[in-house]
Amino acid sequence: MQVSIAKFKSHLADYVRLAQSGLVVELTSHRKVVARLAGVTQPDGTAVSRLVAAGIATWQGGKPVGAALRLNQKGASVSSMVLADRN
Repeated sequence: MQVSIAKFKSHLADYVRLAQSGLVVELTSHRKVVARLAGVTQPDGTAVSRLVAAGIATWQGGKPVGAALRLNQKGASVSSMVLADRN
């Protein structure tokens, strides 16, 4: 939908509402499109849900299983290295 900047300014709330509903509003100046107003989809908040929605990851609904990563316990602890570095 195209609308002049003057009309857009006088009915701003209406055009924002249209953009939120999914319609792209193109702003014109002298009959040339100078800007587009498009609504933003609200993410559900979780990174996992976004990955599943994008098709990057899959989930069958079960509890996630942790990685088989084992930390090596050789050497000094990180806290003792930080304390030694401060002195």
